[in-house]
Amino acid sequence: MNTPSAQPIQVTLATQRGSIECIYHSAVNGDCCVIWLCGALGGLDGPSFGIFKILSEQIVEDNISSLRLHYSNPGKFESCVEDTLEGIEYLKQKKINKIALVGHSFGGAVAIQTGTKSLLVKAVIGLASQTFGAQKVSLLSPRPLLLIHGERDHNLPSRCSELIYQWAKEPKKLIILKNNGHFLREAHHELIPFLKQWLISELQNN
Repeated sequence: MNTPSAQPIQVTLATQRGSIECIYHSAVNGDCCVIWLCGALGGLDGPSFGIFKILSEQIVEDNISSLRLHYSNPGKFESCVEDTLEGIEYLKQKKINKIALVGHSFGGAVAIQTGTKSLLVKAVIGLASQTFGAQKVSLLSPRPLLLIHGERDHNLPSRCSELIYQWAKEPKKLIILKNNGHFLREAHHELIPFLKQWLISELQNN
């Protein structure tokens, strides 16, 4: 039976780089959380018609919290990695000890790089990821990596995720979605349940 969850709250994390604006969806029970990372322009809702917001609202009912994070300096890679590490520190204070990182485009590489820097990160998903910043992906192992890319991505070709997959060690999975562009809108209805079940499995069952 699902447990009622608290309403999402706006959170500001103050750093020397600037303010990191977030929305936190807090599960009533559980020690798991997903940090959601957008592309180079930042944002909170994610690709595919706001899939980060939609999934945050759904998985909180499965006792998985979410932190939707907008970078203090969008587009500056190392700064965005530091922002994500600040998000992890915020979650540590809330007794969260199992974190998944999900990033789109630029954010996919931010998720991968951050995952190599924190053992609290238990799983990483890259959606239409860029390669810059993802070269150390092998350091994620033995934590699972899921890569999803659109076959018709004209912003970042699917070859980017294929290269990251080659660099990565097991466990890893690569899915190339036919007839999908950079924002994966064409697979919206399939992505929601698939990502939800993958996150639940990796965070709660391992």
